[in-house]
Amino acid sequence: MKKQSIKGLAFIVATGSLVSSCDLLKDLQYTVTPSPLEMHGDSVRVKVDVTFPEKGIKKKASAEITPMLGSTALKTITVQGEKASGNGSVIQYKPGGKVTYTDVVAYKPEFENTALVVTGKVYKGGKEKKDKFTDTEIAKGTVITPYLVNKDFRVIYEKDNFQRVTEQSTTAQFNYEKSKSDVRKTEMKDKDIVDLQAWLAAAQSNPKINIKSINITGFASPEGEVGKNDALSSDRANSAKTAAMEVSKAAKNDKGQTEVYSLAGKGEDFDGFKVELTKNTKIKQEDKDLILRVLQMYSDPNQRETEMRNLGKSFVELDKSVFPLLRRAEVKVVYDLTGYSDEELKTISKAEPQKLTIEELLFTATLTEDLNEKLRLYKEAEIKAPSDYRAANNVGAVLYQQGKTNEAKAQFEKANSLQENKISKNNLGAVAGVNGDRAKATKLFGEANGAGNEVSYNKGIIAIQNGKYADAISAFGSENTFNKALAQLLNKDAAAAVKTVDASNDKESGQGFYLKAIAAADQDDLAKIVSNLKSAIGKDAAWKAKAAKDREFLKYAEDASMSFIK
Repeated sequence: MKKQSIKGLAFIVATGSLVSSCDLLKDLQYTVTPSPLEMHGDSVRVKVDVTFPEKGIKKKASAEITPMLGSTALKTITVQGEKASGNGSVIQYKPGGKVTYTDVVAYKPEFENTALVVTGKVYKGGKEKKDKFTDTEIAKGTVITPYLVNKDFRVIYEKDNFQRVTEQSTTAQFNYEKSKSDVRKTEMKDKDIVDLQAWLAAAQSNPKINIKSINITGFASPEGEVGKNDALSSDRANSAKTAAMEVSKAAKNDKGQTEVYSLAGKGEDFDGFKVELTKNTKIKQEDKDLILRVLQMYSDPNQRETEMRNLGKSFVELDKSVFPLLRRAEVKVVYDLTGYSDEELKTISKAEPQKLTIEELLFTATLTEDLNEKLRLYKEAEIKAPSDYRAANNVGAVLYQQGKTNEAKAQFEKANSLQENKISKNNLGAVAGVNGDRAKATKLFGEANGAGNEVSYNKGIIAIQNGKYADAISAFGSENTFNKALAQLLNKDAAAAVKTVDASNDKESGQGFYLKAIAAADQDDLAKIVSNLKSAIGKDAAWKAKAAKDREFLKYAEDASMSFIK
């Protein structure tokens, strides 16, 4: 983590006399880079340059060198003089030489405060010479700053489709006699017209209803001359408007007596004809098929009617059972309906939650920060719509935030089984991440691409754990978080890390101050190391024990100003 000029990446041990008077091996120098060692991606990479001075190894001597991290032996390398037999790296006697040793070992907790020690054996003529190799400590401990990462994997709540104001409509229709456009008195007493009047009366006193338009469409049945039927359909629309205004007046609805009417004459209703023909049970299926073929074969309306009349009895049945249904004017009242207020939703959700729609329940859950109340509402949503994956997912999201990881996982799996979706996959990835299953989490986050910024944040955590700090910074994006600052610090940009953490919610937190202490060590600023460590410990005393053994501060361990962590 530290710059070479500050931390001293090259920890050099020059041995005065490693062997006895036979001088088979002497005055070796070890340069460890970096020193202390560093853990990245759960591994410790060890690099040691072993320098042999002039005449440092006898011509017929050989040595096996094995670095040890505590009780863990790293790989052994063999070096030999120029006349020794074997397959080791050859070091010339007079000029000496250098061997570079590298190894990677899985990190163990003991490594944090375990020294790197070189041990080995010395041979001459193939025979081991006892006590000819002096064990030498060449590095002190391992920096494990990547383990400061917050495994605060983020879950995603599925959104509701709640709309406070929705467009609604109610309809009625006036029916006409053949070739007529006047509204009969009996039509004014039909149930749909009576219901329309009642609805208009109720709407008059309902502030949540705002009538936008009353659309009246006149139609004619597909027999007779096309031109006359076009005019007839327009006349029916006009007479229906007059009748509708009478209905509004009777309902004392001012909204239904203003200029909100839209009129249209649609002429002969062949689309409606096909619908009514299909529903009619009095006409045989083979006759229906024949009539439909006629419709498809002839595009000219006059020719089409002529061909239908040629069907004889079938046409008579049409004239009796189908055509009368098409001689009509439809009245469609289009209005905006304002739903419950937030307070009304909260009240109803407690007294009669199942009275609300699924969208209202999902939305109401967003009106509270109380996780227990959210959980109750999302569970009510599950009851309301058991096949809707959103409710199941959101129950899991609350459970996850409550630390009930296993229960949350079951809910996310349930949601994804109801409907495979990216949000639940991200959430399952978060569970896997918390449980330490990095491979599974990585796979699930990949499948969740596009579900939200939470996916990228979660990938950033994985990238830190994998030692890919530039990737982590990219994944975290523009949001200032502790983890982004940590990634910048690990990516050798201490200044950016401090700037980020100071712009985050962790500016005044214990971990925020601790990260700034490490950044100060990278910048060789002892005063800031001390002040930030004291602030961190002031927030949480546990940071004192952490700092006392943290190899990030090894260079300053003996400084009097650091005595407060001992």
